[in-house]
Amino acid sequence: MDDHSHGHALLRLPHALLLLLLASGRAEASPALTDPSLAASLAAIRKSISSAFHSLSFSIPTSLCPVTFVGMVKVAAVCGFLPALWLWHRQKRPASSGSISDSPDSSGTGAVSTDPGLLKKHSTIRSYTVPITNLTYPAIRTFYRPHSQGDKLPQTPRPVPLLVFIHGLGGSVAQFHPLLVSFINLAPCLSIDLPGCGVSQFAPTAWDAYTTDALVRLLAVVIESYRDKENDQGVVLIGHSMGCSLAALLASSSSPYADAISRHVVGLVAVCPKATPPTQDQAKNFKMLLAIPNPIFDAMRWWDRRGGTESKSVARFVGPGAEEEAKKLQVRFNMQSKTPVWRRMARGMLPDYSSGTAKGGLPGKETWSGLEIPVFLAAGEADHVTPASELKDIVSFLGKDGSDGSPSTKSKAQVVPDSAAPIDFAAKAPPQREAKQDSGVDSADLPDLTTSLTLSSNGDSDTNSDWSNTINPTSKAHIPEPLPRKLVLKTTILPHPASHALLYAPTTSRTLAGLIGTFLSTHVDARLSLGWQLQYLTTEGKWDVKNLAKWQAVKPVSDPIGGVFRAMKTLREVDDQHCPKVFVDEWKSKIGVVVDISHESPVYDPAGLEAGGIMYRKFPTVSKLPPTVDEVNAFIALIDQLRSEPATAGVESAVAEAQAASSSTPLSTAAVSSTSRATSTAPLIDAKAASLSASPPRDSVFASGRQGLIGVHCHYGFNRTGFFLVCYLVERLGYSLPAAIQEFETARPPGIRHEHFKDALYVRYCVGLKRAPTL
Repeated sequence: MDDHSHGHALLRLPHALLLLLLASGRAEASPALTDPSLAASLAAIRKSISSAFHSLSFSIPTSLCPVTFVGMVKVAAVCGFLPALWLWHRQKRPASSGSISDSPDSSGTGAVSTDPGLLKKHSTIRSYTVPITNLTYPAIRTFYRPHSQGDKLPQTPRPVPLLVFIHGLGGSVAQFHPLLVSFINLAPCLSIDLPGCGVSQFAPTAWDAYTTDALVRLLAVVIESYRDKENDQGVVLIGHSMGCSLAALLASSSSPYADAISRHVVGLVAVCPKATPPTQDQAKNFKMLLAIPNPIFDAMRWWDRRGGTESKSVARFVGPGAEEEAKKLQVRFNMQSKTPVWRRMARGMLPDYSSGTAKGGLPGKETWSGLEIPVFLAAGEADHVTPASELKDIVSFLGKDGSDGSPSTKSKAQVVPDSAAPIDFAAKAPPQREAKQDSGVDSADLPDLTTSLTLSSNGDSDTNSDWSNTINPTSKAHIPEPLPRKLVLKTTILPHPASHALLYAPTTSRTLAGLIGTFLSTHVDARLSLGWQLQYLTTEGKWDVKNLAKWQAVKPVSDPIGGVFRAMKTLREVDDQHCPKVFVDEWKSKIGVVVDISHESPVYDPAGLEAGGIMYRKFPTVSKLPPTVDEVNAFIALIDQLRSEPATAGVESAVAEAQAASSSTPLSTAAVSSTSRATSTAPLIDAKAASLSASPPRDSVFASGRQGLIGVHCHYGFNRTGFFLVCYLVERLGYSLPAAIQEFETARPPGIRHEHFKDALYVRYCVGLKRAPTL
């Protein structure tokens, strides 16, 4: 072998192999670009790639081993690597037959194999043709779940709105699954996997089919296919990341697409939105990066994913301090994001500056400022893809902060917002928690987090309480009208570790669902209150034959909960098993007090409990509605009193209350609220409560030494009962919210059944939640 080969061909990666690798991606390269400087830029990129591969070659000193042997090993390694890379790349390509099924998925992370059951059950694969663009998308996964009781709800002046969920770049419908679980019983829900995303087929493959213009047009066609046009049904758009931009383009009256469906859009929810399009320089540089061939791009992705849940690709989205489940989900979504699709959509999001101004691509001030509907903006404090500061820019565009509407110059958002990026293109500093975040107003204007998140006694609140708290549950006389279509702005920043993954991270998705639910029922359509709907749809008495059988099938009393409570179903005087007499015989040594939180007069005589030595307390609450903060505080005060009061005082007051309950109607909810303490969203720990665990004798929860635990019942002993007990576990016994919910579920399966009750709990106990006043 010639001497020059030792120094050039064998000790460095052969240029011929590099050229072969580069050429393999030319078929997937982006379309011809009109930027005259791009050719030179592309040459610079390839030169940089060549240098990068040179740096990867083995620079082993010739003194350590024979030069020829080392060179041969290196060539063998490279020649083995390239075919493997080629085969791996071919496996990743979609089947040419048009099948939407995943390719062999030994890791179990494919979009089909991991698709949640709810999505599988209510999804179809449909073909859509967009007349304006003349593009046909042959296999789009379409999730549509009509409201199961929609035909029984008021249809005039129009049906309840259609909720449309739009995912971001690299995302899928599956990322909305935690929200869909909460909202499918609230309104009809619609979402699609954009072409090439999730389980939708990557077809067509033309780059023009993935521009922002093409995707907006496609979404308009899909929405009009499911919207009840005959009855003038409205639409609420709920977007994440890039999906927020697509939603804004559909909703804005100043958008180029205002003639599509904007007049039917009645609300917009933007989760982790991007306020402005990339600048001209950013767009130019990003185009250069997108010119990297797919095989090299995939190799870079593989390198970026090293470490699995602890990889850089995961950390960018879930942020520091994320729970393990969120990391696992992000790994899955990153794996499901297809490089050719991501590149096309990312390229389509870049505006064209050839005329001197931005045309096409992501929207900016002109589009956001044209929103004339209720808008809810949500961001995560630890989001470094679309930082919370993006909200301030959008607020200024809407003219709600007194500024001139100029975008912030300090934004650190990525060039394009994505939900599962193939690779981190920008070198960024390690994620750090910002000292201050904006939510559209100065931090001094944010509501005091020690005040109630619901309507206070004087009617003032940082966000209006669900109006349906005032509805008489036995009357259908009050059927609310849809609210006026006008701009109302709400902004919320979820606290650290909320990140770009807050949509599906377990610790934040419930809180987000609760916040969105409150916004919809308060500012969009009051009929979008699940509590109101459940009350409106109640047509049977609690003791009709059907409900009697349901009551009889429920376990009478739960296992101990937190060492203080047992959840119960209501007793029934005429029942031969769960009546006061039988209950006393079986439970008098295990239950010392029964707290009745049902709204109606008891269907049993409480005097029968007192005669057997079990105290009775009445604490009336309304069914179907999450208890207010005032009610929770009053309940906690009642339990504290029961646990700490002397035995003689307890007996005298209990006898009096039992006699009153036997002969009169219960107190109203307003009467209960009037006796409540000052409201608070933080755990209420005081000296009296702190001493409770030390005051009672051993094996007793009562200071008086009374035996047994505290029994609490509504009608069945699941939703209201669970809500109150979970609150007590959190505020008095030091449980975390997830642990408290699990404690109740374990002792009283299946636990709290109403999803909106759980969402309300997560909102209430989200420490550090920043919610700006309604603008």
